[in-house]
Amino acid sequence: MVILDVSIVNVALPSIRAELGFSAADLQWVVNAYTLTFAGFLLLGGRAADLIGRRFVFIAGMAVFGMASLVGGFAQDDTMLVGARAAQGLGGAIVAPASLSILTTTFTEGSERNRALGLWAAMGGAGGAAGALLGGVLTQWLSWRWILFINVPIGLGAALVAMRVLAAGRGKRPAGHFDLAGAITVTAGLVVLTYAIVGSEQHGWGSVRTLGLLAVGAALLAGFALVEARLAAEPLVPLRIFGSRQLTGANLVVFLMGSAAFAMWYFVSLYLQQVLRFSPIEAGLSFLPMTLTIVACSQIASRLTGRIGAGRVLTVGMSSIGAGMLLFAQVRVEGTYIVDVLAPSLLTAMGLGFSFVPVTIAATSGVAGAEAGLASGLVNTSRQVGGSLGLALLATFATHRSADLAGTLDPVGALTEGFQRAFVLGGILALLGAAAAAGLLARQPAAQPV
Repeated sequence: MVILDVSIVNVALPSIRAELGFSAADLQWVVNAYTLTFAGFLLLGGRAADLIGRRFVFIAGMAVFGMASLVGGFAQDDTMLVGARAAQGLGGAIVAPASLSILTTTFTEGSERNRALGLWAAMGGAGGAAGALLGGVLTQWLSWRWILFINVPIGLGAALVAMRVLAAGRGKRPAGHFDLAGAITVTAGLVVLTYAIVGSEQHGWGSVRTLGLLAVGAALLAGFALVEARLAAEPLVPLRIFGSRQLTGANLVVFLMGSAAFAMWYFVSLYLQQVLRFSPIEAGLSFLPMTLTIVACSQIASRLTGRIGAGRVLTVGMSSIGAGMLLFAQVRVEGTYIVDVLAPSLLTAMGLGFSFVPVTIAATSGVAGAEAGLASGLVNTSRQVGGSLGLALLATFATHRSADLAGTLDPVGALTEGFQRAFVLGGILALLGAAAAAGLLARQPAAQPV
């Protein structure tokens, strides 16, 4: 549910824009308001799971997520929807690391944990792709508002089941030390950076406004590093944890994977509806082969990882994502689903299936049990930050490209050229991730607890 809500809105974006009056540039905030608060508070959620109990944190996160979904479903304007999506991100930031921490502390490291993490990662990968399918069905048959309403009964049911089947699960550290200053500075820094990138389409990269916002965002992130290194009693990210080359490499790769994957779902959804003129449900059904491929490849990847190592499997997966994105860059105004969407989407889905599992295993292997929540939060944070900044950057370049061609091409042609530019950049980011996996993880031995 948490990962699905990143992508479930993509197919509904044209409907949301028409009803609530979003501009083309601001529409991405429906996605980024969620992913940025998700990313900024994931580490706090992970530490909370370690300190005060995984079951309690999991249930609390479900409650926040459900209430925010209810408010978003009743949104009357763009500001109310973006605010509700931000609150959803906070709930997701509480739930996601708690769920992964529950698995890493319940199952013994090795093949048993790899199978459990394989299922967890498969749900994450499938959620990203299935979100488009479910979003299309709900938007066309009911209303885009039901993409939010549906979370309420699911969240309530999950919370009730968790009360019965989950152990409390808390680390030995005293409760009460939460690095709120760290969470606020990193979230504010990411929001300001994203706002600067999005605003560059209107104001230009060299404008005082854009450069000033970039400087403020960088200063906030530098402040976060200072808080973690010197000021926080219980830092969100003890910097010593980055002494693990495997953990650091895995987080770099998952950052680049998020940058490519989030943008891919966003732009493919828009291409299907705005260029190929698919209905919401047709666009959603177009992602079904992708969903099935991710689930199947995730299960294969969990077995391969135990045999040949996470780094090698991850290198293949990221290379496949890059190749798929570059194939997507060939989309045409007069394109067809089979040629322009299905073929590259299957290649990209294979890559995602072969990447989600090994990168999760690599990021959490060898981490001490007391810091399972931290490692879980880090890998999720890296994916969400990569997704937010990648989407903002690629959407900005796409909009720039379309605007430059507005006088020479018809609107649909200019729009398609912008999508092509975004897919090329996404492919480059994924191939950089493949290179990082090969260089940092492919020959890396199992990490020792940090």
